[in-house]
Amino acid sequence: MALHKRGNWWYGDSQADLPDELQRYGELNGYRPTQFADAQCRCGTKKFHLLIDDDEGAAVRVCTACGVEHAIGDSDDYLAESELEAATCVCGEEIFEITVGVSLYIDSDGVRWLYIGCRCPACGLTGCYGDWKNEFSDYRKLLARV
Repeated sequence: MALHKRGNWWYGDSQADLPDELQRYGELNGYRPTQFADAQCRCGTKKFHLLIDDDEGAAVRVCTACGVEHAIGDSDDYLAESELEAATCVCGEEIFEITVGVSLYIDSDGVRWLYIGCRCPACGLTGCYGDWKNEFSDYRKLLARV
């Protein structure tokens, strides 16, 4: 379990590598995430299609097994204005394992920045597929909605 770089991209062996990738990305962004949650459907599946609008701060995951759509975090508050686009890996696949990370304000449970990390099970590529400022007051409640 470790990130390794091939060319311009980072690859991981499992979904457990996504927090490391989000921390690497977050440090470059100036807001390092410290709290994480893995997406899992009620049916037990951990593989999803991702629809995202980085500008509006909205994302939806669609279960590959049962087809249920689920707004990630507080995205349901922004879906009406968003133009969701399907995420695609550089290898062409559109199925991902998803982990969300958040950066918090100092000495607070308040969220400062949200990151959506994806790992492609087909090729192992890991990356941050979306990030935005988020002012949710309790990171535990936000991550429970991943």
